Amino acid sequence: MPTLYWLLVAVLLITVLWMSWRYVSLRRRIDSYTHTLRRAGESDKPGLNLPTDIKDIETLSNAVHNLAETYDQRLSALEAERARLAAILDRMTDGVLIVDATGSIQMANPGAKKLFGEGLIGRSVIVALRHHQLVETWRKAQQTGEIQSESVELPSTRKFLQITAIPGQDTGGALLMVQDLTRLRRLETVRRDFISNVSHELRTPLASLKALAETLSDGALDDPPAARRFLARMQTEVDALTQMSTELLELSRIESGQVPLQLKPISPAQLLQSAADRMKTQAERAGLDLQAECCPDLPAIPADASRLEQVLVNLIHNAVKFTPPGGEIRLFAKLDGKYVRFDVSDTGAGIDPDDLPRIFERFYKADRARTKGGGTGLGLSIARHIVEAHGGKIWVESELEKGSTFYFTIPIF
Repeated sequence: MPTLYWLLVAVLLITVLWMSWRYVSLRRRIDSYTHTLRRAGESDKPGLNLPTDIKDIETLSNAVHNLAETYDQRLSALEAERARLAAILDRMTDGVLIVDATGSIQMANPGAKKLFGEGLIGRSVIVALRHHQLVETWRKAQQTGEIQSESVELPSTRKFLQITAIPGQDTGGALLMVQDLTRLRRLETVRRDFISNVSHELRTPLASLKALAETLSDGALDDPPAARRFLARMQTEVDALTQMSTELLELSRIESGQVPLQLKPISPAQLLQSAADRMKTQAERAGLDLQAECCPDLPAIPADASRLEQVLVNLIHNAVKFTPPGGEIRLFAKLDGKYVRFDVSDTGAGIDPDDLPRIFERFYKADRARTKGGGTGLGLSIARHIVEAHGGKIWVESELEKGSTFYFTIPIF
């Protein structure tokens, strides 16, 4: 009996020691596993290198490992989506701002920085936008929970912006998209002015033709001298309409690139003298002194001689038209870096400063040009397109009652 008793005590003691050892060993494994999980959780890199064969907790280890793999896959997909979104936002010309519920900017793409400046992140949307209508659009979107849109012209920069505020679903924040419509607004203004100008140019000859036709119908046909005089005036008006349609068609072809340039080496002095010779008789009839000055050793330029001569003739013709008798017109060419610069200068009426920015637009005429009559308002626009097709640029400097100087440059070889 005592032997059995001590045997049971020994077995019980061994069992307790074995269980204690198992407990300590398992606790050590669990602590190590917990430490690995904690380190993985604190890391910002995807991928958990967890063991899957921990004795006694294989099921738990495998479940956690599967969960980690699923997390990694979703995190990788989220990162890829974020990278795609960032690439799209970076390439957008429109400004995009993400604003939280407090009005603090959390994200701004390059388009927004171009419109409102650098350092937008963390700033208040009120301070960043600097315009009450833009801010009010954001506030209204927050209050109503609906998309709001507004168009605003900024007085300081003369930019025309359109803002669209899209409220967040649950965050209380908003996404603001700002489009710069300044160029479109300017093009719309040019389009309206073009329609107005072409209507004005057509109205005068058409009204004149109608009046002449009615006069002939009312009995002028019975008076041969008067009939011939009216028919001659009708022919003049028809010629003006024909010139307008021809120049408009030519301008359209030049703008669309349907008129290829025949580039050949040409001497600037020869080009300048040829244009002066063509317009010398007209200048003399107007009582003007027309002179061409050019260094004979200027380098040749690659040019379509007939087209550039057309530009010079057009500029000289305008100078003759707006210079009173006794005035002077000077043609000049000089080397200007990698370009040859041509000047057409007169001592005429000059151009109003308000008209200078638009002088090369189609059908645009300054008030002085309208009162002078004649012309279609297309010549300077055609000249600009021809010069730009040669790789140069054209501009004008003028002062009222002191004359004007038109410049254009053509690159050398």
